[in-house]
Amino acid sequence: MSGSPVLSGQSWAADVGGMRVDLPIVPIRPDFAISLMMVIDLGVKFGEFVGRRLASKLAPFHPEVVVGAATLGIPIAIEVSRALGLDRYVILQKSPKVHLQDALEQKISSITSKGEQRLLLDRRTIPLLAGKRTVMVDDVVASGSSLKGSLELLRSAGADVVGVGVILTEAREWQATLGADRALIRSLGHIPQFRARAGQWVPMPETFL
Repeated sequence: MSGSPVLSGQSWAADVGGMRVDLPIVPIRPDFAISLMMVIDLGVKFGEFVGRRLASKLAPFHPEVVVGAATLGIPIAIEVSRALGLDRYVILQKSPKVHLQDALEQKISSITSKGEQRLLLDRRTIPLLAGKRTVMVDDVVASGSSLKGSLELLRSAGADVVGVGVILTEAREWQATLGADRALIRSLGHIPQFRARAGQWVPMPETFL
């Protein structure tokens, strides 16, 4: 990377459903960075807020079950289920725990995780999903790879996926990755990705589909 070194300590003011949240800008490569939202670090009130807001966007789909992916999708699934008046929810796991030896499996990749990961669905949850109007929730959709894998896994279990709720969309790569499923997305806000310029992180231009 040429020019001055990139300054540390920068943040991005994200509008999350009307709430301002200052997100730290974190380098992924020397010339590329993202603004990082760790929903588990933002407190109970934030979780309740985004749960209610996402539930209001997903309610028109008349969901019967909410699904989240470990780890950051767990509190979102809980709060959205609570706001929708639902009791049971389903979590897609990533750790091969002892009770998941016979789990349905889907390989995924993520912009914030190194290497290939696996999503695991406990077969005992299939009756909660099969033939049910299902919504998937998560914190951020960026490349779309993790979400695409989640939807494929849910459909393999017989779920009728009717909507997807995310707190934030990031850049636009996810649109091409998800294809027709991008129409399912409902979000509370949008964040760009960043490139280095003259010692600062600046938002990258985006192409809309």
